[in-house]
Amino acid sequence: MKVRDIMTPDPITLNPDQKIGEALNIFIENQFDGAPVVDENGRLIGLFTKSHIYRAINNHMGLDTRIEALMTREILTGFADDEFDEVVNPYVPRLPVVDEKGCVVGIATRGDIAKAFFNSYQNISLELDTIINSAHNVIVSINEEGKIKVWNAMAEKLLGGKAEEVIGKKINEVLPTSDLMNVIENGIAEPLKKVQLNGRLFLSNRSPIKKSGVIVGAVAVLLDVSEIETVSRELEHFKELNRELDAIIDSSFDGLYIADGNGLTLRLNQAYERITGLKASEFLGKNVRDIEKEGIVSESVTALVLERKEAVTINQQMRTGRTTLSTGNPVFDESGKITRVVCNVRDITELNLLKKKLEEVENLSKHYENQLRTLRLQYSGSKKIIGNSQIMKDFLDTVFRLSRFDSTILITGESGTGKELIAETIHNNSIRKDGSYIKVNCGAIPENLLESELFGYEQGAFTGAKEKGKPGFFQLANGGTIFLDEIGDLPFNLQVKLLRVLQNREITRVGGTKSIPIDVRIVTGTNRNLLDMVEKKLFREDLYYRLNVVPIHVPPLRERKDDIPPLVNHFVEIFNRKHKLNKKFTQEVIELFFRYDWPGNVRELENLIERIMVISTKDILTPDELPAYFRDAILDHKSEILVSGIIPLQDAVADVEKQILQKAYAQYKTTREMGKHLKVDASTIVRKAAKYGISPHNK
Repeated sequence: MKVRDIMTPDPITLNPDQKIGEALNIFIENQFDGAPVVDENGRLIGLFTKSHIYRAINNHMGLDTRIEALMTREILTGFADDEFDEVVNPYVPRLPVVDEKGCVVGIATRGDIAKAFFNSYQNISLELDTIINSAHNVIVSINEEGKIKVWNAMAEKLLGGKAEEVIGKKINEVLPTSDLMNVIENGIAEPLKKVQLNGRLFLSNRSPIKKSGVIVGAVAVLLDVSEIETVSRELEHFKELNRELDAIIDSSFDGLYIADGNGLTLRLNQAYERITGLKASEFLGKNVRDIEKEGIVSESVTALVLERKEAVTINQQMRTGRTTLSTGNPVFDESGKITRVVCNVRDITELNLLKKKLEEVENLSKHYENQLRTLRLQYSGSKKIIGNSQIMKDFLDTVFRLSRFDSTILITGESGTGKELIAETIHNNSIRKDGSYIKVNCGAIPENLLESELFGYEQGAFTGAKEKGKPGFFQLANGGTIFLDEIGDLPFNLQVKLLRVLQNREITRVGGTKSIPIDVRIVTGTNRNLLDMVEKKLFREDLYYRLNVVPIHVPPLRERKDDIPPLVNHFVEIFNRKHKLNKKFTQEVIELFFRYDWPGNVRELENLIERIMVISTKDILTPDELPAYFRDAILDHKSEILVSGIIPLQDAVADVEKQILQKAYAQYKTTREMGKHLKVDASTIVRKAAKYGISPHNK
């Protein structure tokens, strides 16, 4: 309590020149018995009270005597912010209150001081009552006559009877079984005594109350034994939990290390000793920073956790030479302070072994996955995709991987390589496989119709337009894939609209103004060199880079001739079934197929096979069935070596030499001319020809 809380502010003051009679009138009019005396600046210089007036009368001094002659100059003063109990006591009659300049700002009169002491006593009394009634235990006190003086709220609850009903009554009347009077008679405290009250068993602490060495009463604090039993059961439960926790920690295969929030080691399990090769005695009770300094561990993960206040994982080198992987996790209390650090420790050797086994399994899994991907690409979507050569297997594996992503793809390749089939395969293996797949050949649709076919048109957009308008290919492909083949043939004015589709994912119908959002994957194909077209200003550069996000090139048939035999078998089977035939090609025909460059690629091979099968009347198709242009192309082709099987290397060299000489004799007239092109002497030509029995007549 501050002095300002009890003082009378801005009190009436006197000046030293005033007469005693004036002061008397002021005291009578305002009904107080004293006032501070101040100078012309309001500073306190004295105190004048009714006692001074009595003294003046007693000394036969007149009422016109100045106050200055009688006032008290030695005065106890205080400040408004002083604590009341530090400057005021019951023996201080009044207290002038001044500021830092000594000017009077208030006065604490006898009445103010008395009222303050009374309020303080009352507050203390209320506070004591509140404390006693808030106690969880029963509190009962009696005076020396045995009358009840204190009966708290818990006594009302457990012993019955309201406080106002029992206070003042004899203890033996309220609690006949109580022998609290014995404490007064004997004057001896009785701790931890069991007593039976109102059918309840209590554990009682009873003491005499002494005042100035005389016993004036007794107090008893009672604890319900049932609560102790409950606490005992809970304690036993926690002991059981602790034993269970100990068992769990010690049975863990991983090492466990536990420290408190200051880094002091609390416990570690047997697995930690086994993994590190160190004894628990080297850690327990020690700070982790000291353990690190002593070199027992290379680096303390617990210290790092306490520093960073987050989980930390490191490799630790133990003094025994073992390497462990240690993970420390902080445990926070409600205020966010770390109370524990729990570290999990595992032997790196065992972990590396498991990691190696896992990598082996993952590699094997990836190998099988790649095999499955290749098979899926060969047999899902279209059986026309034949790819037994390594170059085709690698290509199809790339196609499958790209299918899973939603990126824009540009498929390049020569005519007849199967760009449409690749686009279809991409769709069938993508996340959009359940959506629409729309194929558009930009070179096959007239330029004046291409825009309306791609983007659709509104009602009345042009003469002959349908009444309700028509959605374009992009809308039909919404949620799926659109394949724009021959994209190099797209008119320049439509390239701008396609660029907008790629950038904004929206279209505008012909004759319309409203933008329509679309969700479609765009795959394009071309056999033209788009970059060359960009340099010649025939294709927009910005559109080219938008389309060329992920380019893939379909290899021509001449680069994957190992696929010719399975392709031939595939097409023969199809056309035999289609035309109800039973024909097949000889091995000599297949070998000639290997020597041809196939400018039309797989499409040319397919058309040639069907042509031969439907024109020939034979079931066994020999080289004689091949068209003249095909045989001429093979003869005009520069030296190409055909290997149809595994033979001794010396025989293979001889066979190749014989074939080359036969070709040379068929094409050139003189041995000198042959030697010039074969880069050997003419004599070597003659000698080799004689060896293989080659002459101008049997070439």
